[in-house]
Amino acid sequence: MTFILGGLNAVPPLSMDMYLPALPEVTGALHSPAATVQLTLTACLAGMALGQLVVGPMSDKWGRRRPLLIGMVIYVVATAICAFAPTIELLIAFRLLQGLAGAAGIVISRAVVRDLYDGAEMARFFSTLMLISGVAPVAAPLIGGQILRLTDWRGVFVVLTVVGVLLTAVVWRRLHETLPPERRHGGGVGQALRTMRGLLADRVFTGYMLAGSFAFAALFAYVSGSAFVVQEIYGASPQTFSLLFGLNSIGLVAVGQLNGKVLAGRVNLDVALAVGLAAITLSAVALCLMAAGVFGDTGLVPMAAGLFVLMSAMGLAMPNTNTQALMRTKHAAGSASALLGTSSFLVGAVASPLVGIAGEHTAVPMTVVQLVCALAAVGCFVGLCRPWQQHSKTG
Repeated sequence: MTFILGGLNAVPPLSMDMYLPALPEVTGALHSPAATVQLTLTACLAGMALGQLVVGPMSDKWGRRRPLLIGMVIYVVATAICAFAPTIELLIAFRLLQGLAGAAGIVISRAVVRDLYDGAEMARFFSTLMLISGVAPVAAPLIGGQILRLTDWRGVFVVLTVVGVLLTAVVWRRLHETLPPERRHGGGVGQALRTMRGLLADRVFTGYMLAGSFAFAALFAYVSGSAFVVQEIYGASPQTFSLLFGLNSIGLVAVGQLNGKVLAGRVNLDVALAVGLAAITLSAVALCLMAAGVFGDTGLVPMAAGLFVLMSAMGLAMPNTNTQALMRTKHAAGSASALLGTSSFLVGAVASPLVGIAGEHTAVPMTVVQLVCALAAVGCFVGLCRPWQQHSKTG
């Protein structure tokens, strides 16, 4: 179960990160500017956001297995078509479909965790998932860089298609149903909307949801902008970029394991979350100052160090916002998981094109977006969650 759910959580970083080293190549191959090519990331991210709104309530009504398998099959087909897209417009369209279908793995894996665990155990399991799925962002850009040595950017999507086929087969054979019929919800779209409206009316749930979403947007600003920053501004090779990206992902996984193995059950989750958000904010401030030239020409190493701290701190922010939000929603884990994922991916989709708004030759937009998102996450955590108050669980 742990490895299957980790694999499903790996679908988004695989879809995004394996493709990152190829972004500069796609701009030339399809004769498109960098801002347009970044829309291939935005489309996939927006698809994953919107797809969760559909799949989450479906999984509360029909169980976890059936919607997951349908989504994985569509993901495989869409990814295969991306490999042969002749224009940037077609690539964007099928990246959107790829995201819509890939949403099934994200939302249902979180719902399955909520079906099976509670409290500190849930926090530990989310951290374990971060370790397993963290192999994907470490390996994906490295694999992508090596694929580009052998073939062009289309080969990346061929590999993703094969991965999708293998994961679908494993899910078919090994993932059992975790939501028994007596716990499923009847009703259609109206019932799903009423359930989500009730969840959003919970101020504390909404606070954790938004805090996690803005933290994710800061991360995704890095994901969508770092390829151009590292390769175009600092002149690094795709392989060097892949190595740096992998190191940052290792930092995220390591801190996530610290959270799950050491802190969970010993340290209040809100305290761990506050430390993570503070580290994200301070590193974003430092990155913004370096990009603006306040310290002169700092070079790649200080910038890479700041990005490493920002990424590593996500290991405290991401599992704890999910855990604290889902602790309140056992009665509708699928819908709650859908809202958490949709909010994160929509905010990330808005942040993604902003990092390239000033072209390919400055890192200032990326760092400004990261700083604004970090401050917004802190504001939601303090203003809505109010961690100094005692919360009563609603689920």
